[in-house]
Order: sequence, then structure tokens, then C-alpha cells
Amino acid sequence: MSWNDEKVAKLRELWGKGNTASQIAEIIGGITRNAVIGKAHRLNLSAKIKTRSTALNQNSKSSNLEPKINSIKGRRSKFKSLLIEKDFEPENPKQLEELNEELCKWPIGHPDEKSFYFCGRTSLKDFSYCKLHLLYAYQPKGKKEDVNEKDEADELIEKKIQTG
Repeated sequence: MSWNDEKVAKLRELWGKGNTASQIAEIIGGITRNAVIGKAHRLNLSAKIKTRSTALNQNSKSSNLEPKINSIKGRRSKFKSLLIEKDFEPENPKQLEELNEELCKWPIGHPDEKSFYFCGRTSLKDFSYCKLHLLYAYQPKGKKEDVNEKDEADELIEKKIQTG
């Protein structure tokens, strides 16, 4: 495939309008998306990609802000509802040899320390962890929580453990 002046002019025009490389390749015809990207780079048009992606990221961040807040509130409420339960079982420290299918296998501490143990609470059916540690272990895909929100949940958990 060879680039002639007409195709280069069309590339510059379409690139300036913000079309994607795939769209440009389809419009011009007979070239691939990678050929468009390569030619745009050689023509120093690639700097516009950064500007466009930055604008898209800013728009997506503002539009994703509201659902993220709702998902964080949902996770916080899950912790609070778990901690309010009256049948919250106290931790039952166990060594590795003492564990079985019915006990929580959440490690507490570092394995090199003498004070290392496993949670030992009753685990939920089909899981290796108790209700509390299940919330830590299984998080929704692609959802990262803010450090502040996790710290607040950790404080609630510590209070409950100390009173339990």
C-alpha cells in the first residue's frame, strides 16, 4: 500500500476531525488501522491522540463519579449491616494443623511470627472464609475503593472485634 497526496490529505482531514484510526482506514479504504497510526505518527499527527484521550478520560471520570460513590456506599452499608448482626462470632485462633472445612482460613499476622494464626470462625458454606473475611476476599471486579472508605470500615470492624 502506498500513500499518495490525496490519501495523506484525507488522513490529515479525518484525523483533525477526531476520527479513530479504524474509521479513517475504513473511509480511505485499502489500508489497515496500523498503517493509519504509523502514517499519522510520521506526519507528527499522533500528538492529537493524547489530547483526545485526555478529553475522553476527563469526561469519563466525571460521568463515572456518581456510580462509584453509590458502589462505595453499598460496600460500606454491607460492612455496617454485617457488624450490626447480634450473632457475630468471636475470633477463634487456630493453627494450620487445626483447620478443617468448617473454619475460616483467613491468616492473621505474618507466617514468620510466633503469634501467627488463622481466624477460626465458622466459614460460610462453599467458602473458605467467615462472613467478615469474605467481604475482604471477594470484591467486585474493576471496583477499587477509596482508602478513606476502607479505613472507616476497618475501624468499625476493630470496634466490633474488641467488643465481641
